[in-house]
Amino acid sequence: MNSNWFKLFLKAVKVRYGKKLTLKGVPVIFNKRGATLEIGDNVTVKSSFLSNLVGIYSRTIIVTRTADASIRIGNNVGISGATIYARKSITIGDNTLIGGNCKILDNDFHPIEIEARNNDEKDKIGTKPVVIGKNCFIGCNSLILKGTVLGDGCVVGAGAVVCGEFEENCVIAGNPARVIKKLAVADQDI
Repeated sequence: MNSNWFKLFLKAVKVRYGKKLTLKGVPVIFNKRGATLEIGDNVTVKSSFLSNLVGIYSRTIIVTRTADASIRIGNNVGISGATIYARKSITIGDNTLIGGNCKILDNDFHPIEIEARNNDEKDKIGTKPVVIGKNCFIGCNSLILKGTVLGDGCVVGAGAVVCGEFEENCVIAGNPARVIKKLAVADQDI
């Protein structure tokens, strides 16, 4: 079932989206007042357990949590049952595929210091921008943590826990994730 009626809600919460946005099922997309949430052209967001046979455990969740947060999703991106949660900034490049049940987080959700956590001091939550390049593939059940930078053409193996900066055209896998292979690219104009 395509949830095109949901696009009315997106406009109401000031989510900017391009042409041919396809919603399979009903995602959770929320843009905090003052934040920026942009979705490019020809993006597909799958949120129904039947929409991706890898097995989606929950609906896709895309949330800007603070007024100065930013999420920018490029053109021709596919997202399946993923969580994209920004307190600062998450950028996803064109032609990137985000596999089932991935989590992309630019923050720790809670302060790591005990006193700050017990006092619920939101300003002490660690945040660093996440940048995912163009033409990347993020395997199912991966976790992309704050401060991660993936160069264009990267492939993240299923279940990887990724943190750090990775050059373009490499395969990243494991926990903690590391480069396991460099990809040969015949033409850089992909």
